[in-house]
Amino acid sequence: MKFMIAGLGSIGRRHFRNLIALGETDIVLLRSHRATMSDDELAGYPVETDLTEALKKHKPNAVIVANPTALHLDVAIPAAEAGCAILLEKPVSHSLERLDVLQQATQKSGSKILVGFQFRYHPTLNKARELIQAGALGKVLTAHAHWGEYLPNWHPWEDYRQSYAARADLGGGVIVTLTHPLDYLRFILGDVESLWSFNQHLSSLEMDVEDVAEIGLKFSSGAIGGVHLNYFQRPPVHQLEIVGTNGTLKWDNADGILHLQKMPAAFGSYSNLPPAPVSESFSPPKDFDRNHLFIAQTKHFIDVARGEAQPICDLTDGIRALQMALAAYESQKTEKLVRLSG
Repeated sequence: MKFMIAGLGSIGRRHFRNLIALGETDIVLLRSHRATMSDDELAGYPVETDLTEALKKHKPNAVIVANPTALHLDVAIPAAEAGCAILLEKPVSHSLERLDVLQQATQKSGSKILVGFQFRYHPTLNKARELIQAGALGKVLTAHAHWGEYLPNWHPWEDYRQSYAARADLGGGVIVTLTHPLDYLRFILGDVESLWSFNQHLSSLEMDVEDVAEIGLKFSSGAIGGVHLNYFQRPPVHQLEIVGTNGTLKWDNADGILHLQKMPAAFGSYSNLPPAPVSESFSPPKDFDRNHLFIAQTKHFIDVARGEAQPICDLTDGIRALQMALAAYESQKTEKLVRLSG
């Protein structure tokens, strides 16, 4: 198959290297020359600067959309119209505008879209979903995710103030940039019916977008929870806790280990001592690192592009995560709870 990668920032480079690692070398690169990647690193691969010409000339089977968020649909819509399979980086866009055009294009051409929420491939997050579906926690009551990062440390070789994550015109802001928990909580626990949020720029970081958000969630199941996001936490933290009637799950992205504490059935009604919780831990493979998530995602995308699999995170999932992010902004603006439609 022939692949085209649009955008050669850090995530575009990762996709480029992972495709090569998986034996896919028929790759066209579409770039604007705004990214810092040198042409020497691209030697041997065709480089284009015009999307229309690239699609017409190279006729790629699959397109990876890795340019800034606000520019995603400028690539995704023409690629869908051309019938390409698409790996669309999260969030799918910075607004809901033109997403109906993208949907219509996929319906007409048969193009399949996989949205790049790589945490859907995390082995222990999938284990958490499996345990919950098997009833290990009983009824889920609450769920909370906390993700804090220090934005200037993401790409120390670049000026963070010029990154898409820090710029409103490129679709930045902590909510849409760190939107993964909104997706994986929905993946694990089901749909969210309403939310509220406080979000604003609190730190001394130089940007015109919010750098912290507190988002409250009410799930369709009746569970409640929340997501905390920030750009200024050092050292970084990314953790998840899910509490049910029969136990608790705790997950830490730092080591990838999932901890289950479950209350055993009581051994009789006359005992004065509560039973001790039963603890169990689930670890990712010994050689696991962050790039394994992207490798798994790329393998799945190749299967989707070949028509051998359906996207496990499709355009509808991507739009739903974006709706939740935009609802958080609306809640801050209106100081009201926002109900999400179907």
